[in-house]
Amino acid sequence: MWGWRGAALVAAAAALGAGAWYGLGRRADNSLPVPSHAMDVDTLQKLIHLLQATDDPLIQEQALITLSNSAAFSVNQDIIRNLDGLSVIGGMLSDCVPKVKEKALNALNNLSMNIKNQEEIQVYITQVCRNIESAPLNSDLQLAGLRLLTNMSVTSDYHHKMINSIPCFLHLLSEGTERTQLQVLKVLVNLSANPDMTRHLLKAQVPSLLLLFDSHINRDILLRALVLAANLKKNMNNEDGTVIQDQYSEDSIFFTLCRDSTQFAQKLASLLHHPDTEVKEQVVRILTQ
Repeated sequence: MWGWRGAALVAAAAALGAGAWYGLGRRADNSLPVPSHAMDVDTLQKLIHLLQATDDPLIQEQALITLSNSAAFSVNQDIIRNLDGLSVIGGMLSDCVPKVKEKALNALNNLSMNIKNQEEIQVYITQVCRNIESAPLNSDLQLAGLRLLTNMSVTSDYHHKMINSIPCFLHLLSEGTERTQLQVLKVLVNLSANPDMTRHLLKAQVPSLLLLFDSHINRDILLRALVLAANLKKNMNNEDGTVIQDQYSEDSIFFTLCRDSTQFAQKLASLLHHPDTEVKEQVVRILTQ
């Protein structure tokens, strides 16, 4: 007999219309067949029901990959939301194994390209931040969480939900690989564009921040670090032109960029000779604030 596991696999194959998968054959990348067009409501509903019905990590992972791929189509983004798929996928961020959490984050990331979907996904931001903090440094799980936060922080609507994770973001900026640094900088740049986040960012401690302002640093990382600094310099003044007053430690971003700025000024002067035009434009933007 097939047993429960076999029956579930057959159901998944039937839901996808993937006859070849009946024999448990899979693509070389270990995923279910990728839909080449918008999937119908019935197929998406079966996949969502499958996620609710199984505790098998393999089946969960494959179903999430397929839902994630289907979310490349805007019509499917709406269908999945209307089928309550967002809450089903979001619920997998808490208790599932890391690989399943990663695939759930990837699916939510694709689904978050839709504003209405963001309104529902935002309830999981705190859990996403927890997953980022607890995940192994530079892991695919951590990067998947950062990618989702990048999309969710494009507007300022949900920035307040990320305040408590700013120290974690800056730790990743100091300790992570280039891939991690680049992804966390995308989040920080989005946050820094919001004046309401300025004080929270300026208070944060990151002793190694100056190391990023170097001509030998990866160009994309350098450029985003400069945009972050430029945004903070722009927003650090109150409406009357006075500097935001607060208790800042000597390791804070405020001291690095503003109070004790000799080293930073020297770094900026050197970067004026950088060959990249966008880098030089951001340097000038900082110097003329």
